Amino acid sequence: MKKVLLTIGISLATVAAFAADVSKYAPPNADEIKITGDAAKGAATYKMFCASCHGATGKGDGAAAAALNPKPRDFADKERMSQIADWEILKVIKEGGASVGLSPLMTPWGAVLQTEEKLQDVAAFVRSLSN
Repeated sequence: MKKVLLTIGISLATVAAFAADVSKYAPPNADEIKITGDAAKGAATYKMFCASCHGATGKGDGAAAAALNPKPRDFADKERMSQIADWEILKVIKEGGASVGLSPLMTPWGAVLQTEEKLQDVAAFVRSLSN
């Protein structure tokens, strides 16, 4: 019985840890930060670096997702994605999930993408998956 309760407790703690209020991580100019990239250009980069976890269509069902807990975000969920600000998408891609209190399993890609243009293009593609 103790083992079951411990497992439930750990599961609830994990869910709580990754359901963080990201607004406290918002920069002062958050309302001014917009995704301005080209989704078509971002598609190839997304396929190369993001699809293994988030899936080709962004549903969080990539091949690597089966081994991840928590599961990758579903970018195709229009209602959920409409609640995520552009600054948050850009920050998470660039600095990783931990930068906004989300899963540390979401890797920071800023050093790999190297330019603001590539970051913006990937973010635009991510945003397009919920349209």
